[in-house]
Amino acid sequence: MTTTTTSKIALGTSGPQVFPFALGCMGMGAGSMYGGGDEAEGIATIHAALDRGVNLIDTGDFYSMGKNELLVGKALAGGRRDQALLSVKFGGLRGPDGAFLGYDARPVATKNFLTHSLSRLGVDHIDIYRPARLDPAVPIEETVGAIADMVKAGYVRYIGLSEVSAETVRRAAKVHPICDLQIEYSLISRGPEATIFPALAQLGVATTAYGVLSRGLLTGSRPSGAGDLRAHLPRFSGDNGEKNRALALRLAALAAARGIKPAQLAIAWVRAKGVAQNVTIVPTVGARNRAQLADALAGLDVTLSPAEVAALEAEIPATEVAGTRYAAPLMAMLDSER
Repeated sequence: MTTTTTSKIALGTSGPQVFPFALGCMGMGAGSMYGGGDEAEGIATIHAALDRGVNLIDTGDFYSMGKNELLVGKALAGGRRDQALLSVKFGGLRGPDGAFLGYDARPVATKNFLTHSLSRLGVDHIDIYRPARLDPAVPIEETVGAIADMVKAGYVRYIGLSEVSAETVRRAAKVHPICDLQIEYSLISRGPEATIFPALAQLGVATTAYGVLSRGLLTGSRPSGAGDLRAHLPRFSGDNGEKNRALALRLAALAAARGIKPAQLAIAWVRAKGVAQNVTIVPTVGARNRAQLADALAGLDVTLSPAEVAALEAEIPATEVAGTRYAAPLMAMLDSER
């Protein structure tokens, strides 16, 4: 097996030591939000990541209605648990038909969700536990307080947040230390730069950045069918899709000029921006197979100077992206967009 020598970094001032890259598992296995999914390849990809030193493994209890946690649990069985830090999102409500029904982050629901995640994953604790979104009916202090109870009880090690505003992070941090905020961030999704990243830098909170490749948009990937979540996202549809694929072609050309792949250039940009903004950013990439994982990890070997970062942003300006990250109803639920 290939062994990386990349040094681990602190996930915020209150968090654990992590490899500077995290593996997102949402797209793996049966019922994947991207359609299809090979469970055996997903497990093999998790094993390959662990063998390379990647220790932060991200999932959600509502991914594939629990099937994703079962897959991750299988991957960690047989002595692999100690190699991994499990990051789990909770609170997303799903109907039997797969529809999203909203979010529930009440203290009693929080503890209930945790109970079932522990069971599906086959573990006695979760390393980083986080609400997937802000529940507008529940003060963040109550949700974080419930997780803090579970920290004291030994079922959770650290507390994280996802897709919330700077103000919400500040309020949460007064209840219990927050190690990281999971939020979408990429060359064409740069919203966190305005107010969220400055707050994180001040509070000593890290970022686990998902959507670094814009769900494959930046690498030229297209939805595989109606069962693929991306087929229903504004940036992949109709005229928006055509306009945004033109941006992807520009990225591909810039990457080719350096002798690397677009994914590697996009990952290098995110890491460079973390340095520039004094925020620890850990790219969280949803590699679905070992080939994608290898390509993404190679991005850690690419470094960009401030001048190269500026040139890349000038060639692929976020202002030119067509469409929002999600459809309007889901965008309205994002505290991070307020």
